[in-house]
Amino acid sequence: MSAPLVLGGGTLSPAPGRPLLMGIVNANPDSFSDAVRLDGLDAQVAHALALVADGADIIDVGGESGVTYTGATPAEVELGRVLPLVERLVAEGVTVSVDTFKPEVAGPVLDAGAAILNDVSGLRDPALAAHCARTGAALVLMHTRAAPKQEHFAAYDDDVAGDVLAFLQERRAVAERAGVPAERLILDPGPDFAKTPAETVAVLRDLGRLRALGLPLLLAVSRKYFLGAITGRAPDERLAGTLAAVGWAAEQGAAIVRVHDVRAAADFLAVRAVLDGRADVPAFDPEDERLKWIRPGKR
Repeated sequence: MSAPLVLGGGTLSPAPGRPLLMGIVNANPDSFSDAVRLDGLDAQVAHALALVADGADIIDVGGESGVTYTGATPAEVELGRVLPLVERLVAEGVTVSVDTFKPEVAGPVLDAGAAILNDVSGLRDPALAAHCARTGAALVLMHTRAAPKQEHFAAYDDDVAGDVLAFLQERRAVAERAGVPAERLILDPGPDFAKTPAETVAVLRDLGRLRALGLPLLLAVSRKYFLGAITGRAPDERLAGTLAAVGWAAEQGAAIVRVHDVRAAADFLAVRAVLDGRADVPAFDPEDERLKWIRPGKR
């Protein structure tokens, strides 16, 4: 069972076999996996709240895509995209994470009440940790050997999992020296970041080495390239592959899974919990015809 996540002034506790669901809201125009762009703050807020209603425990807000075929977004532009959204969601009582590697963005969004800083740079700038230490936010440490927005495949000498372990141990030490206590650190092995699909799979197969560090694990597996390599499916056709990865992550004791399709992931985990005997069949209306069959002309 994963330890409770200490976030700002509160905690979130993953249940055995049921990781927390981190729903994704992109406020940028170039995410590789978004079939529908959310134009405007109201649409982004509505989508985030719909994800919460579907079962999201955390909303991860991003103002810049990690794709390498577009240039870096200026910090002031990224901040203009995400800060109003963070403010609105925090006011609604949502637990907010912000996906950024820029201290100029991290400081204001954490001051606005974001509870988690999701840094996909591998803590290249320790100022990010300093902002978390100052505000009490949790910090996601992700493995990558590539600079943000740059494609790079490192030489791992046939031990990519060992590189992930050593890298995150070293980054953990940097974060703790900056004042972020261990109970506010989350580890992410970085699927697809500076890794081929085969290397990503090798890291995930050897996840026990990372789990042994005793910190909560975040697995960002939704619609990822390694799933495409396995299934031959485009990003918007990878739901089945994503759910398979979510189930596997739950078995591995992941504390958080980051997903686009929150409702499907929540349903998947709910059915799994009942069949595993960890939950009972919930109360339902036996007169609800929708639960029995599809009627022509009805939705």
